[in-house]
Amino acid sequence: MNDRPYVLLSCAMSVDGYIDDASPERLRLSTPADFDRVDGVRAACDAILVGAGTVRADDPKLLIKSPERQRRRVARGLPRQLTKVTLTSSGDLDPGSRFFTTGDSPKLVYAASPAVPALKERLADAGEVIDAGDPVDLRRMLADLAGRGVRRLMVEGGGGVHTRFLTEGLADELQLVVAPFFIGDPAAPRFVHPGVFPQSPARPMRLAEVTRIGDLVLMRYLIKSRR
Repeated sequence: MNDRPYVLLSCAMSVDGYIDDASPERLRLSTPADFDRVDGVRAACDAILVGAGTVRADDPKLLIKSPERQRRRVARGLPRQLTKVTLTSSGDLDPGSRFFTTGDSPKLVYAASPAVPALKERLADAGEVIDAGDPVDLRRMLADLAGRGVRRLMVEGGGGVHTRFLTEGLADELQLVVAPFFIGDPAAPRFVHPGVFPQSPARPMRLAEVTRIGDLVLMRYLIKSRR
């Protein structure tokens, strides 16, 4: 585990596997009770990661909301908020997005080599830009995070990012919430993209926990990752 953090994937999807609909407004698949659960999961991690597409589409803050959870982290000698992480191939990131403007934690941007010079100029002091190869090398990124003291990384998407962590065998745990409805629109984004997944019938994930959250269900899977 010293070469990279423990990687936890977190996602909420419809019964038919969609993480949003195709409308301009973001679809809320979770409930207040589940959002509070996710806040607790965040508070137990060192860093949180989303792809640049999620930063652009959802403009997330990626903060621990509960003041009590923040206080507990400080009491344990941890920063009040998580280190924020994103990765980008194009470098298309707005320094005015809430990823950069909220919270006092470090903001790390792992970028494809060709995008690094312009992105450093655009972001200035908003975040630290790290050359992660071309294309972005997840193992290289994870090794760098480990060197920064990140032991537990929470990945919140989107679909392309989840697909890469799973297909490259770099996920240790999946927390998947299923909402009690269907989307049924092929234009809407899905939990994962097509790919060759090592989590196959011959090498299945292990179901460690099933929890009912109102009409939602949380399934927590443990994954035999490739190190």
